[in-house]
Amino acid sequence: MATTGALLKRIVVGRPMATHELSETLLPKYLALPIFSSDPLSSVAYATQEILLVLGAAGAAALTHAIPISLAIALLLATVVVSYRQVCVAYPEGGGSYMVSKINVGRYAGLLAASGLMVDYVMTVAVSTVAGVDAIVSAAPSLGPLEVPISLGVIAAVTLANLRGVRESGRLFALPTYVFVVMVLLTIVVGAARCASGCPLAPSHSLPLHATETLGWYVLLRAFSGGTSALTGTEAISNGVPAFRYPQSRNAADTLAIMGAIAITMFVGISVLTVLLHVHFTGSSSQTVLAQVGATVLGRGFLFYLLQASTALILMLAANTAFNGLPRLEAVLARDRFLPRHFLNLGDRLVYSNGIVILAVVAGLLVWVFQADTNRLIQLYLVGVFIAFTLSQLGLVRHWRAVRGPGWKRRAAINGFGGILTGIVLAVVLITKFTEGAWLVVLAIPGLILLMDRINRHLTDVAAQLQDESRRPPRGRGRHRVVVFVERVDAGAIRALAYVRSLRIPDMSAVTCDPLNAATWERVAPDIPLTVLDDGAPVETVTRHLARVRPTMRPEDHLTLVVPEVLPGHGLMAAARKLPLQRLKAAALRHPGVAVLDLPLQRTEVKPDVAEHIEPAEHHVVVLTAGVNNATLRALDYAASFQATSLRAVNFGLDPDEAARLGDDWLAAGVPYVLELEDSPFRDIGSAIVHYVRRFDPDGHRSIVTVVVPEFIVPRVRHRLLHGQTPLIIKRHLLFERGVAVAGVPYHLDGSSDRSHRGERAARAASA
Repeated sequence: MATTGALLKRIVVGRPMATHELSETLLPKYLALPIFSSDPLSSVAYATQEILLVLGAAGAAALTHAIPISLAIALLLATVVVSYRQVCVAYPEGGGSYMVSKINVGRYAGLLAASGLMVDYVMTVAVSTVAGVDAIVSAAPSLGPLEVPISLGVIAAVTLANLRGVRESGRLFALPTYVFVVMVLLTIVVGAARCASGCPLAPSHSLPLHATETLGWYVLLRAFSGGTSALTGTEAISNGVPAFRYPQSRNAADTLAIMGAIAITMFVGISVLTVLLHVHFTGSSSQTVLAQVGATVLGRGFLFYLLQASTALILMLAANTAFNGLPRLEAVLARDRFLPRHFLNLGDRLVYSNGIVILAVVAGLLVWVFQADTNRLIQLYLVGVFIAFTLSQLGLVRHWRAVRGPGWKRRAAINGFGGILTGIVLAVVLITKFTEGAWLVVLAIPGLILLMDRINRHLTDVAAQLQDESRRPPRGRGRHRVVVFVERVDAGAIRALAYVRSLRIPDMSAVTCDPLNAATWERVAPDIPLTVLDDGAPVETVTRHLARVRPTMRPEDHLTLVVPEVLPGHGLMAAARKLPLQRLKAAALRHPGVAVLDLPLQRTEVKPDVAEHIEPAEHHVVVLTAGVNNATLRALDYAASFQATSLRAVNFGLDPDEAARLGDDWLAAGVPYVLELEDSPFRDIGSAIVHYVRRFDPDGHRSIVTVVVPEFIVPRVRHRLLHGQTPLIIKRHLLFERGVAVAGVPYHLDGSSDRSHRGERAARAASA
């Protein structure tokens, strides 16, 4: 029966989708346009405004320069669009600027591009949301004090929409996007028609603009850099090529061209109208530039409010570009081990839900810290995106020079021109915005590069150690020693006795921290010696005992701490009441060479008329397998020391391609055990393992199943955040399964930072 939390999740997010349904989520162009292009299309609502804000400081006469500045930005946008159309064709696997830069320029160039894009995507969510709320406040000024909570609410709503899936968010966002495009184009057409017989003047034309700065190159460059916010989000389509219907590259490139044509037309049209209508704008203006143009051209009737409503919606939904672009970029980075594998996991609705949630949290924090101030937030914009633009185009120049296909010189010339152009713009943005807040981004990007580099070094080292021949566990069945922890002599302890006796292991003993257990234990298990440990708290005392025992054994031998427990009921709260036992199990796993076997028993299973000490007739051992590596081989050798009815290795194919590779590696390695490749269509390993073990019909009396889980233990606490918690998920799901025991077999990783040692391991792993 589904829990309340699971039912609520189904209502909010929707039913889980199977992996084979991924093809059904691929996007046609009419849906891909609003999903990936809402940010660059919506920038017309504030890009021209940023130009006027800077030029206005030089007086009303300076506003006429908005037209040539807008035309220069339009040329830049067209160049970038052409460049990214080539990226869609050359790199159809996605990754955009990161992939182009990494492959053609180098590792750190790729990380620089990726860091810039990550900052840009976060800023896209914050800026577009706040700008959308500004549009609402322009129509309803009384909502001004509520800008921060409204902005946070919008981010939450867009997050939920994206968690429901790509197609669902596309259907939701398509109508507002197309309505906005139609309304802006209508405004431009009506404005041009009215200007044919004499342009009307905006009400703000009488607003005095006192010149506080002299019009010069610096002011013009600042205005230009502010207007280049029209380019943000342009690269999102190249990151999301795999989300398009087939032929993916062509459809993505066509969508990018459509987006570029619409964005340039709207941006230049609105900029020209602001000059013709004599729109004045300052930081204290209560209405946005687009609102002033709309009110002047359309009047303050239905069409004006429709324009404002669609503007507010598309600005708030423009965050959708980032919600689709950033998680896909993070997935590519995770595939290359620059981010944890969490970012590769597809959620219930076949979206990268971890990336979506983290993006929402970070953007929400920015909105709260900067109190939903568009002018302050937008100063952090653009640096990252122009870093990515520049590196991408220079990378493409090297790509065309390497492949030298038909027309390569023309393509290289276009990308070279674009790279020079965006590089100049990057310098302008840095100079003009550095003291206004861009310095934060300049500090953040190297920090992200350093973080991803450290993550890559750690994950690469882990992979190398898992494949390191010098650390490979000895083959052959080592001897097994079992230590049973007796908290009290109850039904759980009696069941544990029956279990360990069924293993036919000669070396068995028990320990307790309560001397009162000794007499009762002597009556129920006189053949198993009990040691009373009364020299401290149970966790420290038992782990010290294990630390004394392990050195007396051979390296290939196995030592298992069996922890029986009687659970007072179902649910995690029942397990939480046994917190001391959970601490003991976690502490024991941190000792090299000590496996921990959890043997839970629910109180409802305790029946007076059933002899709990009867050994089960069938004992099936299942070893969970993710790859042919040292941790798996150690777990298999451990499982082989059991006198089991059957032993099998099982992989739950969260990724069909990886499962196929595992099968090939298994045969190539000559592992002498059966490997079963089980399908997990909903990518939920917890539920998959529960369904699997139920095939054996375990009841704890006639039949029992032991699930062996390889666990690699990292030496530093911070490194645990970089690894999935698959063992914990499995144990949580199996905790309340009758007749199922779970054994965690640790594989301890070396925390040495010796670079030469690490390099040797990495080289061996790569050659393997």
